[in-house]
Amino acid sequence: MTEKFRILYATMEIAPFLKITDAADYLSSLPQGLQEQGHEIRILMPKFGVINERRNKLHEVVRLSGINIRVGNEEKPLTIKVATIPNVRLQVYFLDNEDYFQRKSVLNDPKNNNHFYKDNDERAIFFCKGLIETVKKLGWNPHLIHCHGWMTALIPLYLKTHYKDDPVFKYTKIIYTAYNENINFPLPLNFIEKARLDGIDTEVMRQYVDGTYEGVVKSGIRMADFVTKGSPELSPGLEECIRQLKKDVTYDFNGQDKSSYINYYSQLYKEILLGVVA
Repeated sequence: MTEKFRILYATMEIAPFLKITDAADYLSSLPQGLQEQGHEIRILMPKFGVINERRNKLHEVVRLSGINIRVGNEEKPLTIKVATIPNVRLQVYFLDNEDYFQRKSVLNDPKNNNHFYKDNDERAIFFCKGLIETVKKLGWNPHLIHCHGWMTALIPLYLKTHYKDDPVFKYTKIIYTAYNENINFPLPLNFIEKARLDGIDTEVMRQYVDGTYEGVVKSGIRMADFVTKGSPELSPGLEECIRQLKKDVTYDFNGQDKSSYINYYSQLYKEILLGVVA
């Protein structure tokens, strides 16, 4: 049995390409540290318009582009771009779509009193579906997928339902890290229909999504194999969700040195995967 794993990180932010919170620095250090330990790493994130392609030397990966991703009744083309973290042989794949991501701000609309973009739910659906299809097209079977933040929260749901029999994800375990993201906007009423895939009936969707963005995070918590906290305290609703499921592994990276953070997750990954990885 090998202790060298294939680990996929799904995130909204990673330094130096995009820093929304301090988590971006840790989310850069963690895969670097795991790669230095000999693990095989992939990182996927949305290609938000604020990411400067020329300065960060992004270029399109033609062999991975060209997939259409269905969101509700529409199909949107997916373009994959890639760049390398400077001074580190670690590539980041960026999922792009002109309608969803070519904007001058990340999540809030400066033309609408800086409110949450009305289609942020669709952007998340597109990213989660697109990430899974990109991994399939890579032909790369991850032992572990580590999802960070609300925008990745549908990945565990999709992998445990629609994709549960897909050979690419046959042995994949999922960690979901929840953050205190303070998103107080309701989901569109038709979110369930837009997010649903074959193999996920309406009752299942309703069980995991309560009409709010916090409900989407609860979906990620409930469907993941393991849950960690990226903030000292989550909202009362998320804390209660974790307590009920008895999945709580409290770990707050704030104030921790990065070597401790890397060592913590390195050990956690081994504990989750030993006996699972063939």
